[in-house]
Amino acid sequence: MNKARVVIIRCDTYADDQVLTAVQKGLDMLGGISVFAKPGERIVMKPNILIGTEPDKGVTTHPAVFRAVGKLLKDVGVSVSYGDSPCFGKSEPNLRKSGIKEVGDELGFIVADFDSGRSVSHKDALLMKKFVVANGVLDSDGLVSLPKLKTHGLVRFTGAVKNQFGCVPGLLKSQYHVKLPDPYDFATMLVDLNTLIKPRLYIMDGIVAMEGNGPRSGKLKRLNVLLLSSDPIALDATACRIACIEPEIVPTSRPGEKAGLGTYHTENIELMGEALESFVDTSFEINRTPPISGSGGRFMVFLKNRITQRPVIDKAKCTCCGTCITMCSVQPKAVDWHRGDMSRPPRYDYNLCIRCYCCQETCPEGAIYLSSPLLARIYSRI
Repeated sequence: MNKARVVIIRCDTYADDQVLTAVQKGLDMLGGISVFAKPGERIVMKPNILIGTEPDKGVTTHPAVFRAVGKLLKDVGVSVSYGDSPCFGKSEPNLRKSGIKEVGDELGFIVADFDSGRSVSHKDALLMKKFVVANGVLDSDGLVSLPKLKTHGLVRFTGAVKNQFGCVPGLLKSQYHVKLPDPYDFATMLVDLNTLIKPRLYIMDGIVAMEGNGPRSGKLKRLNVLLLSSDPIALDATACRIACIEPEIVPTSRPGEKAGLGTYHTENIELMGEALESFVDTSFEINRTPPISGSGGRFMVFLKNRITQRPVIDKAKCTCCGTCITMCSVQPKAVDWHRGDMSRPPRYDYNLCIRCYCCQETCPEGAIYLSSPLLARIYSRI
């Protein structure tokens, strides 16, 4: 069995020239950019644009990383487009606010259509046999994924595998949360999406990562690293080891290996470039407990709702914008105005909440955090 190769490159800054040098160095170790894209091909670049925010907020893939990869693709004679379907709003305004569109315009790239899509069958899927995938992805010859290293409430960690969820257009993404409230089913769906799209290359921006209340409202954590691989499971596993979380805890790892997407076992991964140990951060704030499954009938759902972290609104930070209500996946809403009063923070009905954390993920003020109920705290000590 050939080992998966993951390249670890130190990069201490987002200065364009230094990021370009670092990306080029990493790609050279994998055989060069021409291994992943040929002259005349149509390649779509997929940064992580959870929602358009300024680059210094650390929510999105940094424009300097996008620029470096895009320039190398352009130099090899590739026709480049780019895009992402954010959690809220149309693609282009979010790309503009993140600074990605400015770079794309400068390099002469096309904004791909990530706002609409087509239904595609996936007969070899583990779970999801059909997806609606963005037209911009389906109309390309291949995809290069540019994830951001961040924490995530539902699946603990968002990286190479999770990044392709943005290939599902618009609010269709919320339907998957409703259909698949169990985090392990949701993770298997993400694996199926990756085996359908088959990204050719993954380059993770971990120069400035996000810890704590990610993927939007966490704290910035400087890790000074870029990770490159054609194996998303191995890349995510390596990033997890940097953040001191066992890859087995991330629910995409096992189905990813089962589906042939990659490997998370140390003995099957060849690390190249810098030593992993020089980037390991034992202080990285991340939930290191496995997600709790809700499968197994009504009792397990009942139990899950009482031992799984729940979203809580910090009333001092809440501006009553209503984004959490808009993004709530279920009907009736698990979070809503109390008696229609929009002058006060919304309230949760945790019996309706499926713990998808879309509200926490999208709150523009960072006013929603995840809290462990009393039973969960007792459970964790057993």
